[in-house]
Amino acid sequence: MDTIERNKSTITAFIDALFTKGDLGAVDDFLAEDFVNHDPPFGGSADREGMRRAGALFRAACPDWHSEPDLLVGEGDLVVEHFTGTGTHRGDLLGVAPTGRALTLPGINIFRLRDGLIVERWGRVDELGLLRQLGVVRVAQE
Repeated sequence: MDTIERNKSTITAFIDALFTKGDLGAVDDFLAEDFVNHDPPFGGSADREGMRRAGALFRAACPDWHSEPDLLVGEGDLVVEHFTGTGTHRGDLLGVAPTGRALTLPGINIFRLRDGLIVERWGRVDELGLLRQLGVVRVAQE
């Protein structure tokens, strides 16, 4: 297995462990001590603890949360992941009480790895779409 394939496997294993299985220790196993999240979702901090809190947030709100990589592209020390996260809203999420609704959150991540560990993340998740599903934001009628 070459470096690009190893990096893609690392990203898949990290996302599966943290978001699908809810293993908060994955942060310690896969993120470098100097990890920087350039685009932390939902106002989280830009460090490892911010990523751990993001994992905890989704598992607490949707115990069945599952993140599925739709596409992985590797180039050099970078891996781009297009994903779709899904789960059932059973706990508080962003101040919204459980609705029992199925939620879907698509997004894109760009990870940079060094020596088998993730050192940087840039990404965008569809926060507005999630807020719409939660009923926090309404779409104006045209």
